[in-house]
Amino acid sequence: MNLRALSKFAFGLMVAGIVWLTARHQVFARSIWAAAVQLAAVGLMIWARLTFGTRSFHATANPTAGGLVTTGPYAFVRHPIYAAALYFTWAAVLDYRTPITFAAGALVTIGAVLRMYSEESLLVTMYPDYEAYKHRTARVVPFVI
Repeated sequence: MNLRALSKFAFGLMVAGIVWLTARHQVFARSIWAAAVQLAAVGLMIWARLTFGTRSFHATANPTAGGLVTTGPYAFVRHPIYAAALYFTWAAVLDYRTPITFAAGALVTIGAVLRMYSEESLLVTMYPDYEAYKHRTARVVPFVI
C-alpha cells in the first residue's frame, strides 16, 4: 500500500472512531476534568490551524508547499492537530470507560499513528530540515512522545 492510500485508510479509521462515539452520544465528556481537556484540545486545534495558515486540508497525506511550519504549537509537537484529536477523543473515552469507547478510541489512535507515519515519510523527502525538526520536537505529547 502506498503512503497516500495508507493515509486515506487511516483517516477513515479516525472518522469511524469519532462517528462511533458520536452515534453513542459519548463523544463529549461528562466530567469537568475531561471537558476541560476537550476544551483545551479544541483550543490547540484552532491554534494549530491558524499557525498552519491557509494551506488546505487533504484526506490523504499531501505535504503542502510553503515551507516547514515550526512555530506556534508546531514548536512543541510535530502533529498538534492529530494531538488535539487524540486528546479530545481520549478525554471522552476515559470519562465513559466502556469497552466500546475504548474500541472507538483505539480506532482513532491507530488512524492517527498511521497518518503521522505517512505524513512524516513524505515530509522527510519534501523538506530536508524535517529530520532535524523530528529530533527536537515530540510527535504528540510535548516532552514525552
